[in-house]
Amino acid sequence: MSSSLVSTPFATATGAAAAAAQKKKLLAAPVVPLHSFLLSSRRQPARRANTVRCAVAGGNGLFTQTKPEVRRVVPAPGTLPRVKVVYVVLEAQYQSSITAAVLQLNADPRRAAAFEVVGYLVEELRDEETYRTFCGDLADANVFIGSLIFVEELALKVKAAVDKERDRMDAVLVFPSMPEVMRLNKLGSFSMSQLGQSKSPFFQLFKRNKSNSSSFADSMLKLVRTLPKVLKYLPSDKAQDARLYILSLQFWLGGSPDNLQNFLKMIAGSYVPALKGAGIKYDDPVLYLDAGIWHPLAPTMYEDVKEYLNWYGTRRDANDKLKDPNAPVIGLVLQRSHIVTGDDGHYVAVIMELEAMGAKVIPIFAGGLDFSGPTQRYLVDPITGKPFVNAVVSLTGFALVGGPARQDHPKAIAALQKLDVPYIVALPLVFQTTEEWLNSTLGLHPIQVALQEEKKLAITVFSFPPDKGNVGSAAYLNVFNSIYSVLSDLKEDGYNIEGLPDTPEALIQEVIHDKEAQFNSPNLNVAYRMNVREYQSLTSYASLLEENWGKPPGNLNSDGENLLVYGKQYGNVFIGVQPTFGYEGDPMRLLFSKSASPHHGFAAYYTFVEKIFQADAVLHFGTHGSLEFMPGKQVGMSDTCYPDSLIGNIPNIYYYAANNPSEATVAKRRSYANTISYLTPPAENAGLYKGLKQLSELISSYQSLKDTGRGPQIVSSIISTAKQCNLDKDVPLPEEGEELPPKERDLIVGQVYAKIMEIESRLLPCGLHVIGEPPSAIEAVATLVNIAALDRPEDGIISLPSILAATVGRDIEDVYRGSDKGILDDVELLRQITEASRGAITAFVEKTTNSKGQVVDVANNLSSILGFGLSEPWVQYLSQTKFIRADREKLRVLFGFLGECLKLIVQDNELGSLKLALEGSYVEPGPGGDPIRNPKVLPTGKNIHALDPQSIPTAAALKSAKIVVDRLLERQKADNGGKYPETVALVLWGTDNIKTYGESLAQVLWMIGVRPVADTFGRVNRVEPVSLEELGRPRIDVVVNCSGVFRDLFINQMNLLDRAVKMVAELDEPVEMNYVRKHAQEQAEELGVSLREAATRVFSNASGSYSSNVNLAVENASWTDEKQLQDMYLSRKSFAFDSDAPGAGMKEKRKAFELALATADATFQNLDSSEISLTDVSHYFDSDPTKLVQGLRKDGRAPSSYIADTTTANAQVRTLSETVRLDARTKLLNPKWYEGMMKSGYEGVREIEKRLTNTVGWSATSGQVDNWVYEEANTTFIEDEAMRKRLMDTNPNSFRKLVQTFLEASGRGYWETSEENLERLRELYSEVEDKIEGIDR
Repeated sequence: MSSSLVSTPFATATGAAAAAAQKKKLLAAPVVPLHSFLLSSRRQPARRANTVRCAVAGGNGLFTQTKPEVRRVVPAPGTLPRVKVVYVVLEAQYQSSITAAVLQLNADPRRAAAFEVVGYLVEELRDEETYRTFCGDLADANVFIGSLIFVEELALKVKAAVDKERDRMDAVLVFPSMPEVMRLNKLGSFSMSQLGQSKSPFFQLFKRNKSNSSSFADSMLKLVRTLPKVLKYLPSDKAQDARLYILSLQFWLGGSPDNLQNFLKMIAGSYVPALKGAGIKYDDPVLYLDAGIWHPLAPTMYEDVKEYLNWYGTRRDANDKLKDPNAPVIGLVLQRSHIVTGDDGHYVAVIMELEAMGAKVIPIFAGGLDFSGPTQRYLVDPITGKPFVNAVVSLTGFALVGGPARQDHPKAIAALQKLDVPYIVALPLVFQTTEEWLNSTLGLHPIQVALQEEKKLAITVFSFPPDKGNVGSAAYLNVFNSIYSVLSDLKEDGYNIEGLPDTPEALIQEVIHDKEAQFNSPNLNVAYRMNVREYQSLTSYASLLEENWGKPPGNLNSDGENLLVYGKQYGNVFIGVQPTFGYEGDPMRLLFSKSASPHHGFAAYYTFVEKIFQADAVLHFGTHGSLEFMPGKQVGMSDTCYPDSLIGNIPNIYYYAANNPSEATVAKRRSYANTISYLTPPAENAGLYKGLKQLSELISSYQSLKDTGRGPQIVSSIISTAKQCNLDKDVPLPEEGEELPPKERDLIVGQVYAKIMEIESRLLPCGLHVIGEPPSAIEAVATLVNIAALDRPEDGIISLPSILAATVGRDIEDVYRGSDKGILDDVELLRQITEASRGAITAFVEKTTNSKGQVVDVANNLSSILGFGLSEPWVQYLSQTKFIRADREKLRVLFGFLGECLKLIVQDNELGSLKLALEGSYVEPGPGGDPIRNPKVLPTGKNIHALDPQSIPTAAALKSAKIVVDRLLERQKADNGGKYPETVALVLWGTDNIKTYGESLAQVLWMIGVRPVADTFGRVNRVEPVSLEELGRPRIDVVVNCSGVFRDLFINQMNLLDRAVKMVAELDEPVEMNYVRKHAQEQAEELGVSLREAATRVFSNASGSYSSNVNLAVENASWTDEKQLQDMYLSRKSFAFDSDAPGAGMKEKRKAFELALATADATFQNLDSSEISLTDVSHYFDSDPTKLVQGLRKDGRAPSSYIADTTTANAQVRTLSETVRLDARTKLLNPKWYEGMMKSGYEGVREIEKRLTNTVGWSATSGQVDNWVYEEANTTFIEDEAMRKRLMDTNPNSFRKLVQTFLEASGRGYWETSEENLERLRELYSEVEDKIEGIDR
C-alpha cells in the first residue's frame, strides 16, 4: 500500500491541539469518492473497454513488479560511521515510516552515524534478479530485520541468504515469522537458534497453543506483555540482550517514525562496534493501545465504545445523513500496524466514502491477529447483547482470528454468531499496485432495512441448455417444488406474494407460459419489455458488449425492438429466468479461446432486477447459473469485471448443492454470493432388475447345488443369461456348452457374481431434493451404511465391514481383493458383510423413529440403548448372523458416531438460513463436500466454504493416491503387454480435490515420483523427489488439464505441480526411468526452447474462462464433426501455468500442449462421490481428450482410458467403457432410478434426457459407449408405449429432445439399429412437435 492519501497522525488524549489543526485541514478538503482512486471510471467507457482486455504486459511474470529501490535511502558521503539496515516484510506499511525515521536520523546535526536502509517485500524475492540484489545488500549490512515471513519457499530463501552473513552481522532481528526464520535472531548473547526445542520458559511462550491457535503473532504479543516474568528466569548476562530484543519488538509494533528512530538508535548504539562508546541516547517506546477504536478525525484512540460514540455524536463536520438517528452503522475491522505506521490511506478513503454515503462507522483495530475480542468489546452492546452495527467489513485481508500462518475457525464463527450481522471481507491491495491489479487477469452488501411485506425478492432460475423443457435446471434439485415451498413459508412470515397459484405444477405453467419456448423467441412469460433507450441509460456498461454482440437489442432475449425479461411477478416476488451465455448454439463462438462478454439480454435481466423491479435481494435458485462464470478476473473483481457489473449493488443469496464447494466458492468470490447449502437426494442402492435379478437367483441356486449333477447345467444358464445382459464385455465368458472343470466354473460364477454385486450395491441419489424437506430416517439408511464403511482413524472409528470381517478372522482389504478377482467364497462373504451392515443399521434407525418414520430424539434413544448389552438393536440383529461375535466396544463407538450423523442428516436448516440471510443476519458457515466422507458438511443450510488450499494434499490423501496410481499402472501394464504408460493425460477438478483433501493432486505427484513436504504449519508449498529405488518404477510423464474452477481456487497447487514437473525433468537420471525428462528433451529440441520450458505440463483455460465448450456443443447439438469438438478443446484448454512467472496468469502454449498430449498412452479421470458419475454431468466428457490424443499420436493408436472410482472403501480402477456400462445399468436403464426421477414430474423427464445426451457426449469424445446401451435405452423409453406417453405428457419439450438425441446418435454413427426403430422415432418427433405447437391431428 502506498503511503497515506491523507496522513493522519492520531494524538494521545493530551495532544489534541495538533489533531485539531489536522482535522481542520481534512474538513476543508472535498470528499473524494473511493472509486476515483482507480485508474478508470464509469464515465469513460472507451477507456474502460481497454481495461477489461488488458493483461499484464511485460514485467517479470511475478505477482508484483515493484522494486526495493523505492525503499532505499542512502546517506550523503561523509566521515561518520555508516550503519546499513536491510529489512524484509510481508506488506509495505512500514515503508513510509522507516524511510521517514532514517531521513530524520540523517538530518540530525548531532548524529553519531549515517544510516543506510533498504527494504524488500517478501514476494519480491521470487524474482531471481531481486534476490541477487538482496544477497548483495546483506553482504555489507550491519543489521537485518524480518517480520511476518510465512510463505515457506520464500522463508527458506531468506534463511539461506541471511545464514551466510549472520555471524558477521552486528544484529539480526526477526519478529513473528516461521520458526525457521525466527531461529536467525541474534542480539549479543541472545539467540533463538533453539526455538521450539528448548525447555526454557522463555521458549515455552512460543509453543503453539493447539486449542486456540490464533497464530505465532499472539505468542509474540503475550511475550511483550509478560516481560517481567520472563526476565527473572534468565541468567543475568543474557537478561540485558533479551530485554533489548523485547524493547525492539515494542518499538517495531509501535511502528511510528519516532519509535523506529529510537529503535535504530538503540540497536546501532548497543551492537555496532564502531558506535559502542558513542553513548547514543534513545527514548523508551511510545506504547499504543493493543486494541481499540480509531477514526482519522478523532483526537485520540478510544478503549471505550461509549466515549467514541459520544465524540461521534458531537462532530460538527457530519452531513445531514450522518445525523439521522436511523443511519446505518458499519463496523470496520482494521490492522493496528497500518494505523501506527501512518500507512492508513486506504482506511481513511473507505471511512470517508461510507460517511459520504450516509453510514456511520465504528473502525476497530487490534495489534495481534485475533479480532474476535475487539468485535465483542466494541461492536456489541454489553447490556442488551445486541450489535451496535448493521454490518461488519474487514479491511485486514486476514481471517477474523489468525493471520497468514494459521486460523481458528470455530472461535471466529462463535464471534460472528454473537454479532449476527452480515460480515464482508474486502481485500486490501498490499501485494500489488492498483495498476497491477487492474491490469491483471488473475486479479485477486448488506440487505436494506425494510419491513417484510415491503421487501422485494428476485428469485432467479436457470435454463440449460436453453429450451422450455429445461427452465428451472439445477443439480439434484426439484426447483419449482422448492420455490413453492419457500414462497409458502415466506408468505406466512408476512411477505407480499400476491397471486401465488395453488400448486407447483401451476407455478411452472405460469412461468414458462407458452407452448414452444426456444430462448430466442418471446414465448416464455414476458415480465418486462425494455426499450433500447431505457436499457442504455440504465446499463452503464452496455456499450462494452457491442464488440461481441453488436448494437442492442440484438437477437437474444429480444423481439427485434425491445429486450425481453422472462419470468412472472407475484406481489413483491419476481421469479425470473436467467438468460444463458448466448453462444452455446454457435460453433464459431464456441471455438474462441476466451469467453465472450454477456449479451445485451443478459445485462438487461440484471438491470431490470436492480433498477426497475428494485429488488432488496436476489435469490439464485440451485447449482448453478452463468453470472459467476462471466469474463473478469479470477479473484478480486474490479468494476470492469462482468460479474461485478451485472450483480451491481444487489445482495446475492444463492442456494447451492452442499457437495459442490468449489463452484460455490467461485460464486462467492466472483458474484459476492452468500451461499446456502442444500442436501442432495437420499442415496439408495441401485438394486437388481430384469435379467440381472434372474442372474442373482441362478447364482444362489448354483451355490446350493454346485456339487450335485446340476452344477454344469446351472453354469450354462448363468453364461447365457450373462450374455443376454451384455456382461460378456465385463467378464470373460466361455462359449455356451463348453465343458468346464469345477474350479473354472467357480471362477466364472464368482466373476459374474462380483459384477452383479457391484451393480446392486452402487449408490445412487433417487429423485430430486425439495428445499425444506429433509429425508426420513429410512431414506437415510443407505447413506449411513456408506458412512459406516469408512475407517476414520482420526476419530478412533473402525468401519463396520472391518469389524464384521475380523469376526470371521479376515481382513476386509483381503476380502475386497478376493472379491475383485471373482473368488466365489470372497464374493459371497462380501455380500454377507454388506447385508449384515444394512440390517444392523436399519435395526438401529428403526429404534430412533416414530410411527411416521421421523427421527425423534436420537441422543436420548442412543443413551438409553447404549449400555444395555443385548438390547442394543445392532447386537440383536447381528446375533442372528455369522457375525454374532463382533467386537461390542468397537460397535458402540461406531454407532455412537452414526447416531450423531443421523441427527445431522435429518436436520433442516435450509429455509431457516434463507430467512436469516433475508433479514441481514449471519448465516453460519460450514464446509462443502461429500457427506459420506465428511459428515461435517451436515446439516445443510450453511454458507459453504472450501478449505485452506495450502493444506492439500494431506497425508491421508497421499496414502489413498498411491493405492489408486499403483492400481492404474498395474491395469495399464496388464492391458498393454507389460509396458508402463510413458504419459498419462488427466484432469484435476476443484470440487473433487476439496472433497478428498487433494487425492487427485497427490496422484499426479506420485506418478512423477515426488512427495509433498508440509511446513511447520501443515501447509504444502514444497516437494522433494522420491528416489528411483524407493519408487521401483519409471517416473511417469503427465499432461494435467485443470478445470477453470481448480485454476481459480488452487493457484498455489498449480505452482507446486509445475515446479515439481520441472524439477523432475531436470533430474540427472536415465531417460528410460524418467519419462518426464525423456519427453522434455525431445520437445525442447522440436520447439527450440529450454528443457525447463519444454517441461510445461500444467494447463487450463485462459483466466476468467471455463470449460472446453465441448459440453455446450453436445448439449445444443451445435457441432458438425468430432474434429470441431477437438479444436474447441485445444483452443480453450491450451493455456499453461508457469511457476517461473506465477503472476503472469495463463499463457497460450498450444504447440507445447499438443506435443505433450501426443505422448499420452492413457487418459484418466477420478470419480470420488456416489452422487456424481460420468453421465450425471457434462463436465467429465467435456474434459476427455481420448479421441483427440489418438489423432495427435504419431502411431494413430487410441490411448487406453481409465476411471478411478473411490466412491466406496474398495477403490477401483476401471476402463472408461466399463464405467459407462456400469453407469447405464445403475442409472439410465434402472427402473429404481428412472421411476424415482419420474416422481419429480417435469424436472425428472429432463434428468432422463440429460443422461442420454451425456452418453452421446462420451461417444463423441471417446468412442467408448457400447451399441447395446442405446438399444436398451430405446427399448425402455421409446418402445414401451405407456412410458412414452408418460414422458410426452409430463414434459413434451424434454421428450422431444430425448427423441432428437436418439436420432442424432444414429445419424452420427454411434448407434446401429433397425430402420423400424428409426422410423418410429421420426414419427414420434413429428407427433411431439405437433403436441408442443398445439396441433391436434
